[in-house]
Amino acid sequence: MKVAIVTGAGQGIGFAICRHLIANGTNVILNDNDATLAEQAAAALGPNCIPCPGDAADLTFIRHLVDTAVTSFGRLDIAIANAGLTLFGDFFSYPPESFAKVMQLNLAGSFFLAQAAANQMLAQKQGGSILFTSSVTGHQAHKQLAAYGMSKAALEMLARSLVLDLSPHGININAVAPGATLTERTAHDPSYEKTWSTLTPMGRPASVDDIAHAVLFLVSPQARHITGQTLIVDGGWSAVSPGPQ
Repeated sequence: MKVAIVTGAGQGIGFAICRHLIANGTNVILNDNDATLAEQAAAALGPNCIPCPGDAADLTFIRHLVDTAVTSFGRLDIAIANAGLTLFGDFFSYPPESFAKVMQLNLAGSFFLAQAAANQMLAQKQGGSILFTSSVTGHQAHKQLAAYGMSKAALEMLARSLVLDLSPHGININAVAPGATLTERTAHDPSYEKTWSTLTPMGRPASVDDIAHAVLFLVSPQARHITGQTLIVDGGWSAVSPGPQ
């Protein structure tokens, strides 16, 4: 069985990715910064899922994640850097501490998970797949999300850049860029689904399963010759890009 790490997976898109990976015969190390969420999510997914709570922005913990995969299941085949932080704020007053937090998790956390996972895959000499979770805000401007959008666009460039390093070792690397998606977080906004159903050409925001299906394809054997690419999953929104009023 293949073995995967998924960060930021206690709920939402990350949890759906874990659920689909396990359903397709993959052992999963499920990470979330909230220990209770991580443990509850892993328990719900059964014995092929092991919780590994901790900060996916912390470089020492990232190494621990990879070590946990190898200790628990003997190898690592897939690494999905899904953990991310969104901190809205006006550009003219955006605080340096918010900028640093967004970049540390979204960029440094993803970069060093890819590095640690790739080194393990090199040692195994059997290739592998790495995937970043980007966002449509890396393609289209969105109010009060300059720092976040910048971090997501950078992730997509990172995926392209690492093609040079990883391809000779049989490792492909891609990104998925979700648009508006119904999750536990967006459910707190009572107008979210109605607003984005109106703005999205396909007539609804994405479900977490819509995103998970795209991720599963990109880390599957069927996508072995796809690398350095970003798959946008947004129901057509970025083709027309209407913003909320």
